[in-house]
Amino acid sequence: MVNPIEILLVEDSPTDAKLTIRSLQKSNIANRITHLIDGAIALDYLFCEGIYKDRDHATDPRVVLLDIKLPKVNGIEVLRRIRSDPRTESLLVVILTSSEEQSDVARGYKLHANSYIVKPVDFQQFANAIKSLDLYWLTLNTPPAGTKAVESTVNDPSLVKA
Repeated sequence: MVNPIEILLVEDSPTDAKLTIRSLQKSNIANRITHLIDGAIALDYLFCEGIYKDRDHATDPRVVLLDIKLPKVNGIEVLRRIRSDPRTESLLVVILTSSEEQSDVARGYKLHANSYIVKPVDFQQFANAIKSLDLYWLTLNTPPAGTKAVESTVNDPSLVKA
């Protein structure tokens, strides 16, 4: 049985979020996309705290697409918290941001981001980047023992939350 793929998109720009969700849907990558708009709520979601205290861990994301420049808690701090907790330390995190600053790139990789992608403005380039995400990270990459296996699956649009 193919396990459903949950993607957590943490993005405060409505335009960028729409573009990302559209690309994911068009590429048939995820069964469910959860979109959150700031770092604080993303941490609550990931660690089942605050308004998400009753969230079922069965819906834990397989991958987090994380912007750096977020309100409340920035993406670098979100990544730091993800990597510092044994429950999430091996979670696949792709920084998906408009920042090309080398200090941001360095900090992301220092905190063990799995990838750092600068968002292109062109929709077709972005769609191609999302297809590459599916091909490598969700299909070919082998996760560490003890983590959920990630399998690519057909998108079910009825499960997308935006």
